[in-house]
Amino acid sequence: MLYRNSFAGITVTFVASSVLTFTFYEASYTTFKFNWWLAISFLLLLRMCDVVHWYKKDKIQNYNPDNAIVRYISGTYITALLWCIYGVIVLRDSDSFELAGTVVIITAMAGGGATVLSAHKTTSMAYTFILLVPSSLCLLYQDQSYRQFLGGLGLIYAAVMIVGAKNAAQFTAQAIKLKNENALLLDHMEDVVEERTRQIFSLSNIDPLSNLLNRTAFLKHLDKALLKAENKKNILSVLFIDLDGFKEVNDTVGHEMGDKLLAKTAERLQSYNDEQLLCRWGGDEFLICIENTEKSAVFKIAKELITIISQPYFLEGNQLSIGATIGMTFYPEHANSAGQLIQLADTAMYHQKQRNPGQPKLFSEEISSKLLRVQSLKEGLNNAIEQGQLRLHFQPIMCSSTQKIYACEALLRWQRDDESISPVEFIPIAEKYGLIRKIGTWVLHEACTQAAKWPQDCAVNIAINVSVIQLQASDFIKIVDAALASSGLSPKRLNIEVTESVFATDKCILLRQFKALQLRGIKLSIDDFGTEYSSLSVIQNLAVNTIKIDRSFVQQLESNGLAIIKAVMQIAIALNYKVVAEGVETEEQANQLTRLGVNFLQGYFYAKPICSSSIVEFIENWEPCNEVKNIRGI
Repeated sequence: MLYRNSFAGITVTFVASSVLTFTFYEASYTTFKFNWWLAISFLLLLRMCDVVHWYKKDKIQNYNPDNAIVRYISGTYITALLWCIYGVIVLRDSDSFELAGTVVIITAMAGGGATVLSAHKTTSMAYTFILLVPSSLCLLYQDQSYRQFLGGLGLIYAAVMIVGAKNAAQFTAQAIKLKNENALLLDHMEDVVEERTRQIFSLSNIDPLSNLLNRTAFLKHLDKALLKAENKKNILSVLFIDLDGFKEVNDTVGHEMGDKLLAKTAERLQSYNDEQLLCRWGGDEFLICIENTEKSAVFKIAKELITIISQPYFLEGNQLSIGATIGMTFYPEHANSAGQLIQLADTAMYHQKQRNPGQPKLFSEEISSKLLRVQSLKEGLNNAIEQGQLRLHFQPIMCSSTQKIYACEALLRWQRDDESISPVEFIPIAEKYGLIRKIGTWVLHEACTQAAKWPQDCAVNIAINVSVIQLQASDFIKIVDAALASSGLSPKRLNIEVTESVFATDKCILLRQFKALQLRGIKLSIDDFGTEYSSLSVIQNLAVNTIKIDRSFVQQLESNGLAIIKAVMQIAIALNYKVVAEGVETEEQANQLTRLGVNFLQGYFYAKPICSSSIVEFIENWEPCNEVKNIRGI
């Protein structure tokens, strides 16, 4: 503020000094006045140079202002002293006209100084004092009464002006303080707004666990990269990375450690090349966009990434190991949009994970055809029940000792237009896309309804396959109860078959569901025994009724299959289980299995799967005394 007001103050001082000097130049003290004018003019010139220097240099630099304040105050005090000298000397012998003019100008300068110098209280008050008090005292001690009167008025005016200068300085200081506080507050608010902006950007664009781009931000950046690739006619690749073995880490050491493992994996991916577009897609899935790189180089990158991810992790005293499978797509070869490139890369990854995990896989027409096939079957399964496309066939299970029909296994068939689709193809699709519970419920109700119509005197049981997903559902027992109630079938005639894959699920749920079924009198069978996850301790605790020997062992009776079947029979005898052999196709197999003590036989040797419209006739006409060869293939 001092320097900002300097131009006006110096200019007014120069004009006032010039008026006093040259207006009354013919009066007394002519030489003194001229020399005084030269002195104050030179001083004002120096002060003006100081102001220019401050504006050009000191104002725009981060500097200590103490030197500038000293220069300014020094110049102001010297100016005040020059005015004081002029007043004391000239007013003593001036005529009335010059006296009046000098008093007016000096008091005006004192009043103006109180305002111009208000930014520095001491200087403002001292400037007023130096200009008025000495001159007023000089007049007060002269003989003329009017001069004494002017001197007294001058002292009173000086006192008033000094108080006014003090108040003005205090007001100015408060104003400066408030201004600085507001400036600091504004700067703080700007910092807060900037920080909030960063936080909002982070929340909307950054995955908090991995510090990589999240799904939304990645899609935006990928769209921009695609537009750039289109304009420059470049290729672009998307890598879909899925971690192998991550679920086992979560199950073993907990989700908190799993999160730390994901964060470390993200660090490894980012350190590989932080210029690539990288995101955590969700769960244990990551995406990388690689621009303008040939296929061979992308394959090399994918393999290197798998190697990097597969290195051991050391976290809180634990050594953890995971792998990765990568699916890859290229623009414009496979797709033109971000969503489709990602979807197809995901499909390639899933295809590879099912067949050869731990390796990269490029999306291909073969995979595309399979994808379209799966999509078509998935859509068809949604309405297969309503459109009456699902049917049940029944394959008899014979008692080896009596050759009577012990049970019939319900086998699901799907006739879609002119195509008969194998369960081996559509059941996994139903399980993957959440359709198996709906289909399984229909099978339970339909099989029980059909079995209730079979001849009562034969008391043929019905065996129904149930998937692990169905068995784990909380309402599975209610569904079984509803099927039995609506059909009127006795629970004792129902045999539920589950594959060995159930042993890989939650044992508590498994035991609870099995116990509930057995309390109702429903029999339980383990299908495909010996091919997957069997645990003798679990089998013993489950106390199932029957175990089924897989057809692959029956087909190898002449080699190592015989030893396995003998071992199964020993386990079954020890645990008091019945045994069913599947895939019996020859009389020799049937006889040999019977001699081994197998309780029940099932296969083409006795009958192929029979449609629901013919199964009743088959049961009614079955004669154990007939020669086997006469009833094969019915």
